[in-house]
Amino acid sequence: MSIAEVHDAPPPARAPLVPPSPPRAPETMGFFTQIRTMRVSAIATWSQRAYEADILQGGFLGRSSFIFNTPDAIRHVLVDNYENYRRTPVGYRVLRPMLGEGLLIAEGRAWKHQRRTLAPAFTPRAVSTLVPHMIAVTDETVAELKRMTSRPIDLRETMQRMTLEIAGRTMFSFEMDRHGATLRDFVMEYADTLAAPHLLDVVLPLSWPSPRDFGRARFRKRWTRFVAMLMAERRASGKTEGAPPRDLFDLMDTARDPETGAAFSETQLGDEVATMILAGHETTATALFWTLYLLALDPATQQQVADEVKGVAAAGALDIERLKLTRAVIDETMRLYPPAFLIARAAIGPDTVAGRTIRKGDVILIAPWILHRHEKLWREPNAFIPARFMPGAPPPDRFAYLPFGVGPRVCIGAHFALVEATIALAKLIANFRVDLLDKEPVVPVGVVTTQPDRSPMFTLTSR
Repeated sequence: MSIAEVHDAPPPARAPLVPPSPPRAPETMGFFTQIRTMRVSAIATWSQRAYEADILQGGFLGRSSFIFNTPDAIRHVLVDNYENYRRTPVGYRVLRPMLGEGLLIAEGRAWKHQRRTLAPAFTPRAVSTLVPHMIAVTDETVAELKRMTSRPIDLRETMQRMTLEIAGRTMFSFEMDRHGATLRDFVMEYADTLAAPHLLDVVLPLSWPSPRDFGRARFRKRWTRFVAMLMAERRASGKTEGAPPRDLFDLMDTARDPETGAAFSETQLGDEVATMILAGHETTATALFWTLYLLALDPATQQQVADEVKGVAAAGALDIERLKLTRAVIDETMRLYPPAFLIARAAIGPDTVAGRTIRKGDVILIAPWILHRHEKLWREPNAFIPARFMPGAPPPDRFAYLPFGVGPRVCIGAHFALVEATIALAKLIANFRVDLLDKEPVVPVGVVTTQPDRSPMFTLTSR
């Protein structure tokens, strides 16, 4: 019996939506063609065979590379022997200028210290204290959109502004009116000019700066000054002696490693602040955009979500634990459009995985984009079927569904992100019918996150 038969939902009564997806790459692709394609979208470099095979082995610059699509192999790399696998040099080059040595980048003892220290700030109990910020920003966004129902709306940009405002308020307890545009400019500047890997980023050792690294270093100086300014402004607002933490900054600033008692240095705290703001707001905005896009393509499911939210809200406060379909829609969206489409690791020592010999320096690729659409793991893998994640459906294999990663390095903010996305989607769909004005297909591209190739225009109609 296949994993799909064990771990997938029964087929829906009506034909499910199959949203647009990028064409599969040819089975053979030249080195320079692959590099050029990767700079536009890594997703476009994978052939049909990647979605059918358990393991794909190739070669790159004298090293072997492997794509693992079996849960046992993924468990070995990300859980059982995770300390043997670290980020690739390209990953460091692309992420370090924005995130410094924060949790997403750190390795070894530095990572363990950061993880232990930050963990209390992201427990469900701690996140619950931040929910009022999420609700307030979402309500403000709904009110703003109600004034715009007569004209086309760029919901991708709207979701970015909304999640950035949530990130700012949950981090610092102040509105991002004065700083939001600057922060968005930093994010867009980096994404447009420095995030895509260049050939020399791939071939040069990490200790040898590539030409693009000099631009990244200049960017990092400006970026860290901006983050330090935000932190100084937050500290200037004061903290009431003996009062409980009011935001993530309070939680992180007072956090101590439970084993050593060590606090974050000022530089470390700045890197953690940058990591939480950037990793949190951009991925959640992207997930919400794709969710709204799918619901616009599937008006029947959109109406079911609206009915569910209306029924839950009628009982009083919005209880997100009762929004089963709303959450299932988000889960299925992150299956089809995982915000982190690729997990790339380099072996720091020899190993054996699924019978394959791994040498030091070999590259291991675990691609949620491929894994979530793999033909051996899912029935109708390219279709939008939220019923897969409804109560009563067989749960997917823990190592076949990785929207937040898995193992010791699973995303620390997963619960925060899911609470934020569920609240936002519920309030948006409860207030508006979402329709696509632009009928041209929107195709996902993979550059750092799973982004749309363009921003379509939507129309909103008040319910």
